[in-house]
Amino acid sequence: MLRTGASRLALRTCPAPAVRATPSFRSTSPAAKWATQFSTVASKRPRISQLAQSKPAQAAILRRALSEERKQAEAKYAKEEIKPTPELVSSTSSIHPFVGEVGGEPAHQEVDMSAGIKSDLNTIRETFNLSEVPRQAYYIGLAGVLPYLGTSISTVVCAYEINHAVAGYGYLLSANTATALLHILEPLQVGYGAVILSFLGAIHWGLEFAGYGGHHGYSRYAIGVVAPAVAWPTVLMPVEYALITQFCAFTMLYYVDTRATYRGWTPPWYAIYRFVLTFIVGTSIVVSLIGRGEVSDTVGRMPGAVDRMKALGGADAQDAMSREEEGIRAQQELAGEGSKSEGSKSEGSKSKGEGDSEGDSEDSD
Repeated sequence: MLRTGASRLALRTCPAPAVRATPSFRSTSPAAKWATQFSTVASKRPRISQLAQSKPAQAAILRRALSEERKQAEAKYAKEEIKPTPELVSSTSSIHPFVGEVGGEPAHQEVDMSAGIKSDLNTIRETFNLSEVPRQAYYIGLAGVLPYLGTSISTVVCAYEINHAVAGYGYLLSANTATALLHILEPLQVGYGAVILSFLGAIHWGLEFAGYGGHHGYSRYAIGVVAPAVAWPTVLMPVEYALITQFCAFTMLYYVDTRATYRGWTPPWYAIYRFVLTFIVGTSIVVSLIGRGEVSDTVGRMPGAVDRMKALGGADAQDAMSREEEGIRAQQELAGEGSKSEGSKSEGSKSKGEGDSEGDSEDSD
């Protein structure tokens, strides 16, 4: 009966001593020395870890093989006292439900309908946060852009007075006075914008001289050269084209300053400082263009420097042409007088010949 396959399989399920002997220092408890064998899958069953097979003394040594930093941390934590928190302990605090979280259902949070508006306000507040900007630079910078803003507001006021003037008079100014003032404000704003652009470019020259963020040579000097090269030709343009060109120049220079701040060429607060000033100047330019567009049909464009140069050249050309015309006219008059004198002489000779012929005929009779 014991020779059958079923009986042998039943006997193999009983625990049997391991075939391979282990050294004495790796011996473990008797329960760990037996490996369960069941059919052909005995070699694939999980085995006991090396730490479990070690003696207690060896396991303690392995667990305590730590670095000095960890030993110091353990010594520090060993001296700390655990603070009791009885208010956090309850009958269900140590129980984790099968479905849900510890402590029961979370409290229902009401949706804040104004969260989006608050987020936008915080973004604006952080954008215009000038707490890191030096107070002297902050005050002088704002004082520098106020005249530019003043010219824009004055342009809108003059345009309003011109459009709403009744019988030649508005609320504050007459139409003629507002027109004359508008012609004065336009070149002032364009010229002041060119000055600001030149100053912003010159800042990079000063930073290069001081060596802030290192010396970068032509890369930084080019900013101070291109800015006035773009700004000052706008003085010769019509006011609309000049303001649009300066708006693009301010925007591009702000981008260049932002990249310079990112590279460490300028102080960290310079980018936000330039953003605020560029925002004020850009708004002023847009306001001026709107005001100028309201009176574009009523008020003609004031002649600029290019127009004056053309007029000056045209006057010389007209004078030369008039002189040439006068010379041609004088020659024609002289030629006409000569032809008249020759005609009178020919008529006199003809009449004299006719008289002689008549006298001869009378003598013959």
